[in-house]
Amino acid sequence: MIKSFQIYAILSFTLMLYSLNAQSIYFPEFGTWQEKEASAYSYDFTEAIQFAKDHEYSESRDLRQAILKGFMQEPFHQLLGPVRRRGGPAGIILKNGYIISKWGDTKKVDMTFSVTKSFLAATALLAIDSTLIAPEDPVRDYVWDGTFDGEHNAKITWKNLLQQNSDWSGELWDSYDWADRPPSDGNIDSWRSRELHEPGSYFKYNDVRVNVLAYSLLNVFRQPLPKILKSKIMDPIGASTTWRWYGYDNSWVTIDGLQMQSVSGGGHSGGGMFINTEDMARFGLLFMNNGSWNGKSLISSKVIKEAIQPSKSNPNYGYMWWLNPEKSQKWEKIGAHIFYAAGFGGNFIVVDQKENLVIVTRWLEPSKIEEFLNLVYKNI
Repeated sequence: MIKSFQIYAILSFTLMLYSLNAQSIYFPEFGTWQEKEASAYSYDFTEAIQFAKDHEYSESRDLRQAILKGFMQEPFHQLLGPVRRRGGPAGIILKNGYIISKWGDTKKVDMTFSVTKSFLAATALLAIDSTLIAPEDPVRDYVWDGTFDGEHNAKITWKNLLQQNSDWSGELWDSYDWADRPPSDGNIDSWRSRELHEPGSYFKYNDVRVNVLAYSLLNVFRQPLPKILKSKIMDPIGASTTWRWYGYDNSWVTIDGLQMQSVSGGGHSGGGMFINTEDMARFGLLFMNNGSWNGKSLISSKVIKEAIQPSKSNPNYGYMWWLNPEKSQKWEKIGAHIFYAAGFGGNFIVVDQKENLVIVTRWLEPSKIEEFLNLVYKNI
């Protein structure tokens, strides 16, 4: 009897601790967000926040000008989707889900450029979770309209597209893969005739191929990806009604007799995710908590763990999340466990599962992100 009572007591205590731990993360409801002083955790971000304010992205707030200047080397580059004038520096720092610091206009909807890729990856993780796709499967088994025809493209898997090492070759939405961020020491002839790399062996940051992933997922879901993201992720995490995810003027296709827009995974040709800082922080909080929101699993921890594994072709990159692994750390004074989304113009969502931190910063001069994070982490 004593042993049974002791076992029962131990189990009860363990369950109590588990329950307390589960409740230690706060999940804000729609339209509300509790705040705490950073000093409650013995943090002081005064210097870091001032640094972020003092080091605004140096290019024009007229993003049409900034984009055209930033990608002027690309042949045939043009704006195909919407563009919006941006706001000033803004950011949020979360601890255990609570806002402990914020600056700027955190409700202003702005373009977020390649941070969109991490939202796109989230829809892919939903597809993996529901067994609609398998990472190692060739995409041609799902998309058979010619997008993956040919000896090279036929080998490309979902994992290759997610890790940006597919080296997909072709044209999509009037954009050529070879014309997207081409090598500075080449020309149109050398770019067109480049050697193709075996899928999985060579990392290349390329929005055309990212858009191929978005188009492929659209064919699998047979619904617009913003609709999937809204119902499966953004609504459950209490995101605002203000975010929008755009494609291009020419990226409309007919599926099941209905016109649908294939969205873009970035904004350097316009389009992509337009979103406020608070909604970005909610998205980061979901990933900080391994896909669970207030006790409900929206994305399994298993696929999130898979998404933040270093790829062979680039150990600093997973499934459209950037990594900071110990052997190839980009940020030397920041832990190897963090992962982050990054976009043109200094848009970042940094996720720290060890410290239960989410750091969102917008319109910070990109070259200053490491220095900013060093200031954030210096007393953590």
